[in-house]
Amino acid sequence: MAPSPSGPASHPRDAAAPTADLPPLPAELADAVARFGKHLDAQRGHSVHTRRAYLADVTGLLRYAVRHGARGLDDVQLPVLRGWLGAQADRGLARATLARRGAAARAFLRWAHHAGLTETDPSTRLASPKVPRTLPTVLTPDAAACLLDTARDVALAAEGDDRPAALRAWAAAELLYGSGIRVGELVAVDVHDVDVRERLVRVLGKGGKERVVPFGVPAARALTAWIDEGRPELAGAATGPALLVGDRGGRWGQRQAREAVHRLAARAGVDDVAPHALRHSAATHLLQGGSDLRSVQEVLGHANLATTQRYTHVDSDRLRQVYAQAFPRA
Repeated sequence: MAPSPSGPASHPRDAAAPTADLPPLPAELADAVARFGKHLDAQRGHSVHTRRAYLADVTGLLRYAVRHGARGLDDVQLPVLRGWLGAQADRGLARATLARRGAAARAFLRWAHHAGLTETDPSTRLASPKVPRTLPTVLTPDAAACLLDTARDVALAAEGDDRPAALRAWAAAELLYGSGIRVGELVAVDVHDVDVRERLVRVLGKGGKERVVPFGVPAARALTAWIDEGRPELAGAATGPALLVGDRGGRWGQRQAREAVHRLAARAGVDDVAPHALRHSAATHLLQGGSDLRSVQEVLGHANLATTQRYTHVDSDRLRQVYAQAFPRA
């Protein structure tokens, strides 16, 4: 479809076609995507996952634009941006996904304008869908203790081939809750990153930022049992320095860690939770215990204090319940 004299052809909010059905990008646009990728590589704070997502989003935008008549970057104007996001909204994509794709488009077009590839930046007028702020799932301190006690009891009672996996699940659950690290950070930890005597673990967080996080005595016990008894049973030629080892001798994966936590929650009879809920629970319990926001921010590795502040809302809910139950004029 050729563009009209006044710009690219109109584009109704039709469902986006599969990638295989979309036209290839013209050389100019493909080169712009490649240069944008190099720009992201040079920026600190972008994880590999963010870079990959941004490039995929930008490529999707440009393919949509080409399909609707765009021939160059200057043809990617506000109607194209709105049509692209609108088509995805009509497909039922979540607001969070739409917000991320809008952010990718803005970052790309802002960079393109500053790089002199476009005369204007139409994304400055692109509204972003508001993402509802949902409170994270949090276990009560008693429920968290129940889950971890169950992990310990199962591990210590396990025998034979079942024991290494049970020790691994115990160590993983204790470290997730005891340090508040992400599951991706957990499975990336190497043996030399853990100081059991000092009860410290070094992790590489989002954006390649390294931090050292403390953990408690129960986690130290679980890690010692795993390192001394469980890991040697599973380690092999493909293990390398990985702290947590899978059943086949390679580094344990995030999916396996999630499955282990789900199984422990079911065994303990508590609410079904994912590893990230243990991180949320750790943050909330730290605040309930009197820790200040800045310290919790350091533990969690949040770049922005506002991200940490959402845990104060969880704590406020708890205080509201206590108030309603205990105050005579509630």
